[in-house]
Amino acid sequence: MTKAEKVQFVIDTLNNLYPTIPVPLDHKDPYTLLIAVLMSAQSTDVRVNQITPLLFERADNPYDMVKLSVEEIREIIKPVGLSPMKAKGIYGLSKILIEKHNGQVPASFEDLEALPAVGHKTASVVMSQAFGIPAFPVDTHIHRLMYRWGLSNGKNVEQTEKDAKRLFPRELWNDLHLQIIWYGREYSPARGWNLEKDIITKTIGRKSVLDAYNKKTSR
Repeated sequence: MTKAEKVQFVIDTLNNLYPTIPVPLDHKDPYTLLIAVLMSAQSTDVRVNQITPLLFERADNPYDMVKLSVEEIREIIKPVGLSPMKAKGIYGLSKILIEKHNGQVPASFEDLEALPAVGHKTASVVMSQAFGIPAFPVDTHIHRLMYRWGLSNGKNVEQTEKDAKRLFPRELWNDLHLQIIWYGREYSPARGWNLEKDIITKTIGRKSVLDAYNKKTSR
């Protein structure tokens, strides 16, 4: 297969598997999505979705959030991990949203990435899922699969994002990054990987990846 044929195979397979695409993190607006994404760092979406209702019951907008102390926020979100850093970020960005953005989440990479605890990936998720602006946030699943599929060199997530944006049509980015995440979780996980179920990697996978898998399973 040519690289273009591989890309089309990925698109067609994912569209067939995921014609409708659920958003992993529960939210009701750009602010609650921003907070949920911030909380998801080094945690799981399942755990975050268990904790955000407890936080949003107390504060689901920046004005109510800054009425809580950093310590109160930390106590609520402690189960998601890294709670001291995340609590400071949540409080700090809420304060800035009030002071600089009239309490609204800005639809701009520059403004989002200027907020405390908001990096490029978090900003990309918000731009894509809250505002529908094309972005390609790269998580561990996308980084792993782009390498397994021979579509990126696996050097770092920045390179993976550049390669994904170069290879896939811009109008598909917002759906495609979610489809790849779901596919990675269900069919091509880092652990407990069964190549027979992973039709995309089995069909277009990098030779070194397939050889390593076959060598490991033949022991």
